[in-house]
Amino acid sequence: MIVKKVREEIARQSTPENMMNMQRWFKEKLDNPIGLKGPIFKKISNQFFKEIKNEPKKQILEYCEEFLASEKGTERGVAFMWADNISDQLTKADFPRLETWLKKYVCHWGACDTLCCGAMGKLVAKYPELYPKVKKWTPSNNRWLRRGAAVSMIPSVKDGKGLKEAFAIADILLTDNDDMVQKGYGWMLKVAGDTFRDEVFKYVMKNKKEMPRTALRYAIEKMPANLKKEAMKKDQ
Repeated sequence: MIVKKVREEIARQSTPENMMNMQRWFKEKLDNPIGLKGPIFKKISNQFFKEIKNEPKKQILEYCEEFLASEKGTERGVAFMWADNISDQLTKADFPRLETWLKKYVCHWGACDTLCCGAMGKLVAKYPELYPKVKKWTPSNNRWLRRGAAVSMIPSVKDGKGLKEAFAIADILLTDNDDMVQKGYGWMLKVAGDTFRDEVFKYVMKNKKEMPRTALRYAIEKMPANLKKEAMKKDQ
């Protein structure tokens, strides 16, 4: 079975020189903070995905579910990456499953971004009628749902779509006091600015008095120096 083979390879590669302490990247206390270095983890994921890439979508998603049931972050990462690998096959009917993954299995920003910038975000970009479902996450007490609402819009705005909906999500999250959420919607605005620079700059200038500086800095990071200076200038 492919899941067993992946687990065996992860165990085989889990030598001291291949390991890293993930805890240093996260404020949240991780249950299993020791994981494989990124390039090694990605190599394993890609290596074994090649063996099952021609299997039906349903079967691949079942493999993902088996990985997600594990308490190990590395295995959950494989699940999110494999789902991303078949994102072109996903349909609206798969949204509830991915939403459940976000609610049940995401416990830090790395997992949130892998899922929401990957399979979830690409699905939402493919079916803009899902935007309202994503927006419904914004009042949640779950910080990863709130961050996920913004990050899931990144593939859309990157493709030049969904700006109105992205601004609507930013409006709700504007004064959120969680820095993970601030960075999430700030990142969304930054990516939107690649295509819609004037609109994003106007949005930032309109809201900069209320917008936390963390979100503001993310949003304007890639803008020209003169615009960044104007946005960061405190009103007298």
